Amino acid sequence: MAGRGRRPRLVFAVLGLACLSHSLLQAIVAPVLRDAQLILETTPAAAAWLMTGFMLTSVIAVPVLGRLGDMLGKRRILILCLTLILCGLVVSALSGSIEGMVAGRVVQGLGGAVFPVSFAIVRDELPPERLHSGLAMISATIGVGGTAGILLSGLIVENLSLQWLFWLPAAIVAIGLVGAILVVPESPHRELARIDVPGAILLGLWLLALLLAITQGVAWGWGSWRVLGLLGGSAALLAAWVAIERRTREPLVDMRMLRLRGVWTTNLAALTFGMGLFGTFVLVPQLVQQPVSSGYGFGDSASQAAFYLVPSNVVMLLASPVSGHLANRLGGRVPLALGAGATVVGFTWLTFWHGAPHDIYAGSVLMGFGLGLGFPAMASMIVASVPPGQTGVATGMNSLFRLIGGAVGAQAAATMVAATLSPDGVPSEGSFELGFGLSAIALLVTLLTTFAMPGTSRDRSRSRRADAQAS
Repeated sequence: MAGRGRRPRLVFAVLGLACLSHSLLQAIVAPVLRDAQLILETTPAAAAWLMTGFMLTSVIAVPVLGRLGDMLGKRRILILCLTLILCGLVVSALSGSIEGMVAGRVVQGLGGAVFPVSFAIVRDELPPERLHSGLAMISATIGVGGTAGILLSGLIVENLSLQWLFWLPAAIVAIGLVGAILVVPESPHRELARIDVPGAILLGLWLLALLLAITQGVAWGWGSWRVLGLLGGSAALLAAWVAIERRTREPLVDMRMLRLRGVWTTNLAALTFGMGLFGTFVLVPQLVQQPVSSGYGFGDSASQAAFYLVPSNVVMLLASPVSGHLANRLGGRVPLALGAGATVVGFTWLTFWHGAPHDIYAGSVLMGFGLGLGFPAMASMIVASVPPGQTGVATGMNSLFRLIGGAVGAQAAATMVAATLSPDGVPSEGSFELGFGLSAIALLVTLLTTFAMPGTSRDRSRSRRADAQAS
């Protein structure tokens, strides 16, 4: 490849920084929504839009900009994503109102395609023998950035100000943007096609309706006409999108690609993986913050609660290279199965044992091991299943399924906790046990899905056929 001689380590560092910054933004606001509500003197529903607005634009931008990266050049789209994130961060940091901060978060979400674009650049830049290891290290930033966001948010708000939630990531993104401009080479592979505007619009509309229903289900009521109407409208728009994409000569998303065994199974795994793991980022911090008088909580502050997820970070970084090594030798489904199995054990452990700090730490270690093995393996499976010219849109769709699963998991966890609040505002212990149990079931589905994935020889032969097709 043309770009492989141009400082690959420096390129790799820039991509890791870009992905780390966006995963940080996914999590940094969630633990301090209550603080944001009080500081900005707004309602809980309005403060929740700091998360909802970011998520809505992310899920729309990920597949669309991932596809544009395949067509127009991945470096160009990476720079665009980082610029949008930086602009959104500055808007939020300078704003003293909830409206301004939400507007900035909406713009930040548009940069969510840094993940699929970075995966595609890694495929272009690294030789085959180093590809899986490279994908593993980039994937590790998803979990590391998320946990770091949870860890930093309470510390920043308690010791600095709400605006520093955005100034600190802005400095990281600015460094990544300069690095992308100076270091990252342009794509050697491009898909020559026209931009499918109707497909992009319909994709955005059905995703918008679906995520709006999921994220507002608690506030509006799951049986309300608004939620049911949005879910029905999303289903109708999805059907129209699939019909149009199947008839379009140059579609935004090739339906034949989504039907590939290595693609649809990995997307299903991403959905259930996200459902289980993202619920944890709601359940664990809330459990340890419950008062000691509840009989199960530890009475910790928000910043103290975040430290229970630190072991997950450390183990994830150690497990990610292992995932890449296993994927290179045995195929992506082996580390994905091991990762899913570890998380099933972790959630089962937390379901029955969560009465002491060491129990939470044990669950955190198992989840970190599962994340470190699982996320990189999914990227490896997708990359091995599609030609280089479709890497951006394929990994974008996989990220989309993970985000949808995360939204469902987080909202399900929040709903279960809220449904059992006592008059003094303390949820029941059973709601947390149910949440951990359902997360274990979701990851068990991920584990079972790996048995339907293509094996080692098929992974490699499909990858070789994809490269031959592109050349």
